[in-house]
Amino acid sequence: MTNKGSPPHGDTAANNFLWLEFLSLFGLVPVAYATGIIPLPRIPLLLAIFLGCLGYLLKNKHYDKTELLNGISGNRQEIRAMLLRACLVALGAGLLVMAMEPAQLFGFPRQKPLLWLAVMILYPLVSAYPQELIYRAFLFHRYRPILKSETATMWASILAFAFLHIIFGNWLAVALTIPAGYLFARVYVKTGSLLMASIEHALYGCIIFTVGLGKYFYSPS
Repeated sequence: MTNKGSPPHGDTAANNFLWLEFLSLFGLVPVAYATGIIPLPRIPLLLAIFLGCLGYLLKNKHYDKTELLNGISGNRQEIRAMLLRACLVALGAGLLVMAMEPAQLFGFPRQKPLLWLAVMILYPLVSAYPQELIYRAFLFHRYRPILKSETATMWASILAFAFLHIIFGNWLAVALTIPAGYLFARVYVKTGSLLMASIEHALYGCIIFTVGLGKYFYSPS
């Protein structure tokens, strides 16, 4: 992905502020939520942060706004590869459910088909895309100056994304989102398209909820 981020910050105070902001947003906020210090519903909180990050990107003259929605045209080969990965993820997730809790395999669509359908429709819009904007577009653009390299920024994105999932209170959510975050960050870097990363995220999320792993990625709040 061509770097179209903010110009480098030479000011030490500005860099220190960015580090403080980064650690607060991607470290302290998940911890505060997981421990109940932030008593807000999860989706409204996510959308509030999403809107703040979106507003920042839209106002920033150094950010290429076209990456927010472009991506399908010119990426047909990557789309085919993405669909193949999704099939492998579905197979792996299904085998994991069969090994851990076979009775839960496809339990959600079998037991609550209408709610399952609603999740399939809403998850890409209110969860996958907002998360990708925060953890890919915003993080890459805002913090690239202090993270120095694209590789370092990519890994900061991956680890911050995985760390977010401590809010669900189980190790499996964190463990699974490390490789998932790698794939989302990789497709974002490779294509320069937030939409492509969001589509892959949405595919995996819908697979997780469909095959029976949804309880590890869900909290009632």
